[in-house]
Amino acid sequence: MAVRSDQIRDLTGKEKAAMLLITLGPERSAQIFKHLKEEEIEQLTLEIANIRTVSPAERENVLSEFYQLCLAQQYITEGGISYAKEILEKAMGADKAVEIINKLTVSLQVRPFDFVRKADPSQILNFIQSEHPQTIALILCYLKPGQVAAVLSALPQEKQADVAKRIATMDRTSPEIIKDVERVLEKKISSLVTEDFTAVGGIQAIVDVLNSVDRGTEKFIMDTLEVEDTDLAEEIRKRMFVFEDILQLDNRSIQRFLREVDNNELALALKGATEEVQTVIYNNMSKRLSEMIKEDIEFMGPVRLKDVEEAQQKIVNIIRKLEDAGEIIISRGGGDEIVV
Repeated sequence: MAVRSDQIRDLTGKEKAAMLLITLGPERSAQIFKHLKEEEIEQLTLEIANIRTVSPAERENVLSEFYQLCLAQQYITEGGISYAKEILEKAMGADKAVEIINKLTVSLQVRPFDFVRKADPSQILNFIQSEHPQTIALILCYLKPGQVAAVLSALPQEKQADVAKRIATMDRTSPEIIKDVERVLEKKISSLVTEDFTAVGGIQAIVDVLNSVDRGTEKFIMDTLEVEDTDLAEEIRKRMFVFEDILQLDNRSIQRFLREVDNNELALALKGATEEVQTVIYNNMSKRLSEMIKEDIEFMGPVRLKDVEEAQQKIVNIIRKLEDAGEIIISRGGGDEIVV
């Protein structure tokens, strides 16, 4: 008899995995461990050690879910994700089918466009540059930031910002669309790679790319996005340089931005900073001023995290403004040249 999920407490993924291993016994669990990473083994071992008992209801629920996932994986292998969804819907209902497939596809290791990830950026460029910007964005979302940076930099300027915006605003893409794109772009593939609903793209994806391209490409893309979508441009800009990245600046650049920062704001920002950041800041100011800042922090008392983050963001904005003016250099890959 199936156990309703409301009959037992909610379990985390790690707890379920640990309970499954306990249920399977030491011999079978040892065989499974051979296929796991060291970090995963450590986490599961710790989880197993913390579990005192596994109730019959929990054991049955975990085994049932594991069986359903295995069954879904078999259906996907046999006839693809649409076939699996159809069979599971008939057996368990539409909602349960979607739930199982979503759980399964998140953990799949093989992603679409695997053949593109193994190609040289110049080959990728020749392969996709004539495609629609949305198609280019979809493919680039599955590549490494370095590859994306190289391709994005080489695209015509009228496409760069458009593609960057589409990457930043992309969320989830259905297997059907991915399959169609693959069919059009690569006829050499003998069989389609595994389909999934894994989230790709998004703000962080384009931030990683823009942190890798040359300053000229980044500036053009950001200037264009400022006009087309101010909120998106601001969100991207916020993530491109965080307060902790001050450690990447040279001493001259740190001393330069410190001249623009209000001492009260600096004390508040450093209140929540790491020891490393504090040290590098203090080392780039006079002993008298550093002692004064330290005293201000000591007598400041408890402060709200929101206030600290706002102070840090103000300093980041100053750094970005000075970089735009060419007064300081933020180290980045993909094309900046340092003149000595």
